[in-house]
Amino acid sequence: MRHIPLIALPLLAACASPSLPGFGEPATVDAAAAAAAAPPPETLDPTPPPPPPANATTAAEFDTTTEEDRAEAQAEAEGGETRLGTTLATLGNPAEPGIWIETPYVDTVTAGRVETAAGEGINVELRPSGGAAGSGSEISLPAMQLLGLSLTAIEELTVYSL
Repeated sequence: MRHIPLIALPLLAACASPSLPGFGEPATVDAAAAAAAAPPPETLDPTPPPPPPANATTAAEFDTTTEEDRAEAQAEAEGGETRLGTTLATLGNPAEPGIWIETPYVDTVTAGRVETAAGEGINVELRPSGGAAGSGSEISLPAMQLLGLSLTAIEELTVYSL
């Protein structure tokens, strides 16, 4: 029993050591700056919304969609929808502009629609997530707001292709 404190001492010292990067240092990743440095995702929108400002901190600052974008998302679908399945969706990268969902149900960017269990639905851009079927989805901040969802929700959505 006397050896346990002697074993724990070097482990504690290693955790406090400044030579180990990342321990005891605050995270400095800025989502807006990281998104600005990354290439924009493929989109169907010929005039996509601009990325949010680098100093964005609120949901309103991250949402760069226009009234026209929001009206188009809320327009009635013209029929011909194909139900792809249901998925659990969480907030995606808030620094990626647009009204989209990344889902394992598609292999290429395509037009689609999502609907909540309560029947609220919007038109979205379906983007491939690269995940396995059933692995869940990420949805854009503006899409969550249009659906009336909490930004911290894990929401079951039905996904349709148009």
